[in-house]
Amino acid sequence: MVDIGDGQALVFKMESHNHPSYIEPYQGAATGVGGILRDVFTMGARPIAAMNSLSFGMPDHPRTRALVAGVVAGVGGYGNCFGVPTVGGEVRFDPSYNGNCLVNAFAAGLADADKIFYSAASGVGMPVVYLGAKTGRDGVGGATMASAEFDDTIEEKRPTVQVGDPFTEKCLMEACMELMRTGAVISIQDMGAAGLTCSAVEMGDKGGLGIRLQLDDVPQREAGMTAYEMMLSESQERMLMVLRPEKEAAARAVFEKWDLDFAIVGETIPEDRFLILHGNEVKADLPLATLAGSAPEYDRPWVPTPAAAPLGDVPHIDPIAGLRALIGSPNYAAKNWVWEQYDTQVGGDTLRRPGHGSGVVRVHGTGKALAFTSDVTPRYVRANPVEGGKQAVAEAWRNLVAVGARPIAATDNLNFGNPEKPEIMGQFVGAIEGIGAACRALDFPIVSGNVSLYNETDGTGILPTPTIGGVGLIAAPDLAIAGTARPGWIALVLGETRGHLGQSALLAEAFGRAEGDAPPVDLDAERRAGEFILANHALIGACTDLSDGGLALAAFEMAEAAGTGVALVAGDTATLFGEDQARYLIACPLADAKALTAAAAEAGLHLTEVGAFGGDAVRMGGASASLAELSALYRSAFAAAVA
Repeated sequence: MVDIGDGQALVFKMESHNHPSYIEPYQGAATGVGGILRDVFTMGARPIAAMNSLSFGMPDHPRTRALVAGVVAGVGGYGNCFGVPTVGGEVRFDPSYNGNCLVNAFAAGLADADKIFYSAASGVGMPVVYLGAKTGRDGVGGATMASAEFDDTIEEKRPTVQVGDPFTEKCLMEACMELMRTGAVISIQDMGAAGLTCSAVEMGDKGGLGIRLQLDDVPQREAGMTAYEMMLSESQERMLMVLRPEKEAAARAVFEKWDLDFAIVGETIPEDRFLILHGNEVKADLPLATLAGSAPEYDRPWVPTPAAAPLGDVPHIDPIAGLRALIGSPNYAAKNWVWEQYDTQVGGDTLRRPGHGSGVVRVHGTGKALAFTSDVTPRYVRANPVEGGKQAVAEAWRNLVAVGARPIAATDNLNFGNPEKPEIMGQFVGAIEGIGAACRALDFPIVSGNVSLYNETDGTGILPTPTIGGVGLIAAPDLAIAGTARPGWIALVLGETRGHLGQSALLAEAFGRAEGDAPPVDLDAERRAGEFILANHALIGACTDLSDGGLALAAFEMAEAAGTGVALVAGDTATLFGEDQARYLIACPLADAKALTAAAAEAGLHLTEVGAFGGDAVRMGGASASLAELSALYRSAFAAAVA
């Protein structure tokens, strides 16, 4: 939760639903979206935006097409029905995800800063109330399944995947919002992983209280459920609340109006006990604080990732051929096929949709807007976890700055393989070191997050994928920066270009090589370049950060979005496709370009004119191709690969 001024707070988080989505793509992804939305509105915040970060195996793998179709349909099916715009995200493909896709879901909501609801129980003898949908056997053991590697018994795990109902969740949100206005809520928490067990124990522990539950009173949709099944069910669209007893009648009336269950299933007790009763039997009697807070802490052995071998010679490639290799790959082709399945406009406040840098959403009724982005480059993290961790944060920071937003906070979703392997634990340690260094240098705090481990199948782990979800504030409409150029505008690069091709997109897509070190991240240079963009926004017509694919891909994307050509002066491979960090591509009229050049010189920054926008062709060095032909490839390659 972060303060965005004017008495408002933004609540946001990102969580994974990786294993469930591989087993049952539609429901796994759908319930991932549902769970993160509940995390937001359980604090009294109405969701205003969603994103997702999706990682799949290679398109020619036998499972990939079904996984892509199911996951995208699940994300869209739940979010569209619930009524939250999906405004950003990313999709990648790599052989390491063949046996373990990643589905990271992000949600953000707005609340009054003085009306935030928390999950710490308080008061002895207070009713513990079950809210929402009935409990079934779906999802029993889901949390345990999510902390294990996959093997050839994967199909046996299908019953552990939850089943979502977005219409019920929409009703649950409206009922909770109405309930919160009555003053009845002492504490409230959604039932997520481990269901009733986790929510009850966490609420009691945070309040220093015990909890007594009577499972006979739990609303059930299946007959003969055992205490074990009820306590560990992960049926969706459920909440747990500690209620002010004098408000019971008013609270019950709210949930009956919304046709949702409302049942008193226990009470808070002064003793340090988690007491579970069912059928006049004590099914569990445990010290609650120990259960919640005294789990063993593992000091796992780890080894640092070895330094990458120097990059060998990279053959010269015709610049247009290199560009075609990138835009013809599903990794870098336009993702219209994905985000056109999402409702990006519901609510009427979306200012910038997916596919054009950070998503931007108006803060309704004000002149402010919020920008959202999701970023990580897993091949960098594999080669150099520390620099890769820095780069994930820095790229998120740049993506927000590029639309004119002041970066204010971030969330993370740390996806790794089996931490019991010292080399995997070493990746984890290094990435966290890099993330921490970047957050401190850029004043970009991590305020929430998620860790997903054991992302392996038959001993093969995923690429280390510490996804960073970033949030920025655009304080006034005139501070926003566009993402598309206009004919006649000058193209400039802010930041120093050295031509780093190690672990680059060009190396992977054009030559099938993953070699060399990740690009070094100069955090002081990142800060100075970003501050320059924000300070000179009035002179910048359009802006994007330079990352995957370097200048060539960024210039093409900016031109293609505007339907205009572009001519770049540079012709060498390293300058066009190098992935040096702390750089932005700027487009603006000639007069503004001159003013920016003078301002950059005064600030001691590199600002270089690299070409101009206009015409109907893409020209790089001595090579050229029609914009129409390249655009057709760019907009069709993703669907051709996976649809």
